[in-house]
This record gives sequence, structure tokens and C-alpha cells, in this order.
Amino acid sequence: QVQLVESGGGLVQPGGSLRLSCAASGFTFSSSTMNWYRQAPGKEREFVAQISYSGHMTYYLDSVKGRFTISRDNAKNTVYLQMNSLKPEDTAVYYCNRGAAWGQGTQVTVSS
Repeated sequence: QVQLVESGGGLVQPGGSLRLSCAASGFTFSSSTMNWYRQAPGKEREFVAQISYSGHMTYYLDSVKGRFTISRDNAKNTVYLQMNSLKPEDTAVYYCNRGAAWGQGTQVTVSS
């Protein structure tokens, strides 16, 4: 079955960086568009970034453009989200997504 397992979250100060990873299994990863979403307390889940199966096309939420970078390693069945210049408003649970499948999420907290 499809499995998505996120890792890499944590507590970071404003301006800091984190790299999230999502290990995928149970489907043909190299043929799949992959997404990152996030959900902050009391808010709806929102799209953050998308990467095409080849990695050539990427899309971002406007508020993270220039700060976040989505990438993938098809040999490792893993998608990444590099997050730089983090802000308190980036605090959320971050989820990996492919179609109807979701990971369990990883908490990112940006606070001094």
C-alpha cells in the first residue's frame, strides 16, 4: 500500500532553516507528482509546494517563494522541502501528499 513517512521537523528560531524529507513506498514514485501541505493550529490545511515526476517543474505557495525549495531523489524514493528564512507564521504540521495519500505529518515550530 502507499506509504509516506515525513521526517525532519523540529523547533527552530526565526531566520533558521530545516529540511523535511518524505520517504515514499508502495507506488511508482518516479512517475508521481508530489506535494507538501501544511496545517497551522486552527487553520485549514494549505498547499505549500509541488514537484513534477521529473523534478523539472515546481510550484509554490506565494508566501514561501524564494524561501522554500522542493526537490526529489527518484533513486531514493524521497521528496524534500528545504525551508530557509523561517518565520513564526511557518509554524505548522507539514504533510507529504500524493493523490489521496497523506503522511502522518511532521511538526515545524518557528519560535525564539
